[in-house]
Amino acid sequence: MTDIHEHDVLVIGAGGAGLRAAVAAHEAGADVAMVTKLHPVRSHTGAAEGGINAALREGDSWELHAYDTMKGSDYLGDAPAIETLAQDAPEDVIDLEHWGMPFSREEDGTVSQRPFGGLSFARTTYAGAETGHHLLHTLYEQVVKRGITVYDEWYVTRLAVTDEDDPADRTCHGVVAIDVKTGEVAGFRATSGVILATGGLGQAFDHTTNAVSCTGDGPAMAYRVGVPLEDMEFVQFHPTTLPSTGVLISEGVRGEGGILYNAEGERFMFEGGYANNDGELASRDVVSRAELTEINEGRGIEDEYVHLDMRHLGEERIVDRLENILHLAADFEGVDGLEEPMPVKPGQHYEMGGIEVDENGETVIDGLYAAGECACVSVHGSNRLGGNALPELIVFGKRAGLAAAGGDLGEADIPTGRHDEFETDSIDSPVPLGEAGSLDDEAVADGGPALSDADSVVEAAVEAETGRVETLMDREDGVNHAEIRAEVQRTMTENVNVFREAPGLKRALEDIRAARERYADVSVDDPSRTFNTDLIQTIETRNILDVAEAITIGALAREEFRGAHWRAEFQERRDEEWLKHTMLAWNGGSPDLYYKPVDLDGENEEHTYEPKERSY
Repeated sequence: MTDIHEHDVLVIGAGGAGLRAAVAAHEAGADVAMVTKLHPVRSHTGAAEGGINAALREGDSWELHAYDTMKGSDYLGDAPAIETLAQDAPEDVIDLEHWGMPFSREEDGTVSQRPFGGLSFARTTYAGAETGHHLLHTLYEQVVKRGITVYDEWYVTRLAVTDEDDPADRTCHGVVAIDVKTGEVAGFRATSGVILATGGLGQAFDHTTNAVSCTGDGPAMAYRVGVPLEDMEFVQFHPTTLPSTGVLISEGVRGEGGILYNAEGERFMFEGGYANNDGELASRDVVSRAELTEINEGRGIEDEYVHLDMRHLGEERIVDRLENILHLAADFEGVDGLEEPMPVKPGQHYEMGGIEVDENGETVIDGLYAAGECACVSVHGSNRLGGNALPELIVFGKRAGLAAAGGDLGEADIPTGRHDEFETDSIDSPVPLGEAGSLDDEAVADGGPALSDADSVVEAAVEAETGRVETLMDREDGVNHAEIRAEVQRTMTENVNVFREAPGLKRALEDIRAARERYADVSVDDPSRTFNTDLIQTIETRNILDVAEAITIGALAREEFRGAHWRAEFQERRDEEWLKHTMLAWNGGSPDLYYKPVDLDGENEEHTYEPKERSY
């Protein structure tokens, strides 16, 4: 019998969402364990610089926050999720403050707030330009204080789920993970719930702000066991990343008054008419497209980037509020931000779509929850506002933790799973959306005997994962995963970027399918079991394949221009046809595309959101 670690609630990932979920589940009385491939304070949340949106001051309100978020989403966010975020954020930010988070403060002692793109009120609370770093440490202190178990550097590779035909009838009983230190494959059983908090998928692109660990693990694993992926085509490209590395330059620079210039010294956000009112503080999709338009039309610097200038803010203000930006520009570009402008260009930053969940974090599979960037509630719709990622982590991480521990959050308004009335679709693709090649099947889809008792389900998943690892380790003269990953990253950056058109999207699908076929022969060169990063990255690359394909299918299917999704052939938002979420079901490796309606109905008649022209 397989040795199985057992807890009430398992949290997979230890960034902001995972840590907050663990604390909430513990406070609800559950025995909680975190299983994470990185030490918690190394999680990518630590790279978040800008801040946390919350309506804290007189003159602001959760209603205004909700309206700004819905407008920013280009009316593809779901009102119950958006209103939950706006209503819960103030209390949850105050909790962080009470736990010791060192927010920046005004002279009178009040917590500082700065303006961010797309906001009608300066409601972005921050801690210098290292908000995510301080958030991680504050939450990790709470995890340590409570004695919550952390399985550090254990990489979760498979969900242990029952195998009923209908995903809505399935139950998640745990996970399988590899101990990075020893190579051991072990099972983890959750008697109450599993929460996926695995973060982003930026490694599907070759120019990204994301850490090398952001490989779409949670969405890919959930997708393969039957949870739909939602709105995956909506990928945010942040307008200010360093050209050489993709390292993020905070929106806080523009929030404090930083200015964008092209090669001709023009303040193009205004002079080019891209955002006549808000200029540099238009939403991120607007600014990214403006920058690339300037570059593509020959007004970029070295045909690659534009300049972000903060010199006029003065040394005292910069050092007080943006000191780490000076270090990043100096370390990676050799630029002194006090003396010269910084080079910036758009880079992949955030995935608005993800694992379909309701506002309590629950998926269609019983016992399986998700929160943070890997999930799609949907708060962000087709475009996330700066400063809305961190409140999403704490608000929905907390709610998922409470729900997984058995807390009563009331009935959710957002439906999950597939329903008869949902619209189905197929896309005109140059390659058939047929079987996913000879990649390994998940235990839930292998056609084996039906397993119902939890231990048997987890044991079967461990056995299947052990077999996969042995196959990868024993295969000789196979393809190295790095070649495959590089192919996918290249075609995604070239064809599924800020500007998209049908021929390029079809080419990307062809390239991804070719990469899938090559992955069927992948092998691991490193024969050792100790800290075998080659093995870990080989498994991660399979996840990158799945999420890259999902993004591209959604991008080809959605024939409109909405939020971050720009199509050359369709230069307008088409509410009559496309005010709906793009849903993708695994379907044995042959992706099944369908749609579900967007919920624009707020908690009362006054808060029903009517789609309007989106301008800044």
